[in-house]
This record gives sequence, structure tokens and C-alpha cells, in this order.
Amino acid sequence: MNTELQIVITADGSNTIYNPQVGENYHSVNGALQESRHVFLDAGLKYFFEHHPLSNSASILEVGFGTGLNFLLTADYCTQQNIGLDYTGIEAFPLLKDMISQTGYRQYISETLWHEFAEGYENALTRSISLNNNCQLQIAHCQLLEYDSAQQFDIIYFDAFAAAHQPEMWNDKAIGHTIRFLKAGGVFVTYAITGNLKRALKALGCRIEKAPGAAGKREMLRAIKS
Repeated sequence: MNTELQIVITADGSNTIYNPQVGENYHSVNGALQESRHVFLDAGLKYFFEHHPLSNSASILEVGFGTGLNFLLTADYCTQQNIGLDYTGIEAFPLLKDMISQTGYRQYISETLWHEFAEGYENALTRSISLNNNCQLQIAHCQLLEYDSAQQFDIIYFDAFAAAHQPEMWNDKAIGHTIRFLKAGGVFVTYAITGNLKRALKALGCRIEKAPGAAGKREMLRAIKS
């Protein structure tokens, strides 16, 4: 699988990866970096802390770890702000370390964090690792429906490939399984917004919020679990 992947330059100058087997890029061609910052860092993590001002830590579950860009930007922000971060990514088809190195994402975060991530990435596929005094990372190498944990998370980053290419990631069963791991009052964010997704989340007791989308998208979805 990994030998067929291709580096693609997106509109903001940052790179993504095209997966020909899925028929889609890992990020928006309108800008990988701006999408990750807008959807997950700003509308997810920063939104959470705006509404939980006394918190100094966050636990995050990401569905679709992919290139690690969402994690890297989140970890860099948390390290700068001295926020504790406990991060779990679910990834059925982890990228090779060499492919992640080719993304060029090291330029967007501290050199120390990049080095710790690059050195620890393969270990994180089998166990939780510490990247610095602030960040813990574990990558669950499994399908979404195979993932199980007693842990409840403050925030869920839902970053699966689009429903047109991976419909099984967006059906009621997959969304219901995912929301099991979100705390009451926790935040779910994704780049997509569809009627089916809104109905599924409402049925699971979530309050739906429409937020401005990243470049190329009018809206995105944020949900708060009751």
C-alpha cells in the first residue's frame, strides 16, 4: 500500500499524501495545514478550552491518524501552552515512518517535538509513549470498530476519508461506536457536515453546531455530547 502513495502540494504550500487505493488525499487540496488548524486545533481543541477554562489538560481520540498532522499541531500547541495532552489515534493502515518524514511537517512545529515524534512513531503503534513532559501518544493499529477502551475522551477528532470513498466510516454503527468514547460535555469535530451525520449524532444525544468550514468548504460540524 505505502509504495503507491504520492506526495501532493496543496494550495497553502503544505503537503498532503494521495492514496490511489482509496482515491483520495489525506487532507484538503485547498490547504492541508489550514484545514488541520481550522477544523481540529481551532474548532476542536481551542473551543474545548474556551468552554473549560479551568482545565489544564485534554484527552483526544482521533479517528484516522494518517500523516500525524493533527497530532503534531495539537502537541506543539499544548507544549507551548503547558497543557497536558493524552492523545490516541486510530489507524488501520499506518504510514511508514519514511513516508511521514516526506510530508515536511517538521517545519510547522518545534524541532524537538518533531525529533521525538519521528523517533517514537513506530513504538507508538504498540504502546503509549511520552514525547515530552506534556504529551502522551498511542496509535491503535486497528479498524475503528475493533477499537475498545475504558477511557473516555474530552475531544474526538473525526478525520476519516470522505464518505464517498469510505462510507463504512460514516454510517450509524461507526458513529455510535465512536461517540461511546466521548465524555459528557466532550467535543466532537469533523470537516464534514451531512444530514445523515447530523441525524446520527442527534440520536446519540449530541447537540449539533454548524461552524464555518475550512477553505473550500462552507460549513463543518461540531457536536457536544449531553
